[in-house]
Amino acid sequence: MGYNRDNYKKIRADFESKHLRAIEAAEQREAALHAEFPELEEIDRALSETGFRILEVSAAKSGEQLEKEMQRLKEENMALQQARSMFLEQKGYPSDYTAPVYECRECSDTGYSGIEMCRCMREALVRAGYESSGIGKLINTQSFETFDPEYQRDDARAYENLKMALKFCRDYADSFPESGRKNMLFMGNTGLGKTHLSTAIAKRVIERGFDVGYDTAQNIFSDFEFERFSRSYNSNEPPRTDKFFDCDLLIIDDLGTEMTNQFTISCLYNLINTRINQSKGMIINTNITRDELRKRYADRITSRLFGEFVPIMFYGGDVRAKKL
Repeated sequence: MGYNRDNYKKIRADFESKHLRAIEAAEQREAALHAEFPELEEIDRALSETGFRILEVSAAKSGEQLEKEMQRLKEENMALQQARSMFLEQKGYPSDYTAPVYECRECSDTGYSGIEMCRCMREALVRAGYESSGIGKLINTQSFETFDPEYQRDDARAYENLKMALKFCRDYADSFPESGRKNMLFMGNTGLGKTHLSTAIAKRVIERGFDVGYDTAQNIFSDFEFERFSRSYNSNEPPRTDKFFDCDLLIIDDLGTEMTNQFTISCLYNLINTRINQSKGMIINTNITRDELRKRYADRITSRLFGEFVPIMFYGGDVRAKKL
């Protein structure tokens, strides 16, 4: 799927507007100068006629005569450009005063350099991806670089396990979605790094140009409830739940904290099953145990969680408490 479609449409439109604004501002500067200096307008008119003169010469001449005429037109054009620059400088203006001023010189604010997406547009899409993913401010502090297994150094088993989890998650993000490991299930108590590593994965995957959805189980099922029971039949807004099915990677945080009933179980099954069938990645974080998952959710859900997801266990003491 790639970048979020809504983000792409908006940013593409923003770039088009920005490009046109730069051209319009340049045209306004040029018009003001023409009004003040008619001689400059004459130079610009002569320059604008160069293309037509080239076409006329190409149609009327050939061979050596054509080459001579083309060289003459080239020299005349260069002389006009030099005269224009000198005139502007004599009047106290930079020689490029009437040229469009773009924020990005590589793409002239079009978002593309040739057929390749420009760095500036890619960065804008990444920033928008952070916002639309649902990660919020977590992205500013939680990354692979800020994840530190050393807080579990006093527990050798937890320390080694956390180092392996870090490597596994980094590899997953760097190779997504070609890794073959589409889904992961993070299990363990609170304060052990599940959310941190989930955010780090999301950050890296967004930077690589994929669309990520990130939210808590409570918020996700709240959106499903809204669509089922509260949406107006006349609403033109897209369904709130579309993003959970459409994104390349969906991260569900705190599964098990929601109010579990037949409706939420049905929604969870539909979401998991649909994404598995479409080969779209998922990461699910939960604080409850394997046995608790089996008790809370139907077999058709747990069979997929334990059969289609790679389990990542988190051990040790609460890192938040250790930091304090």
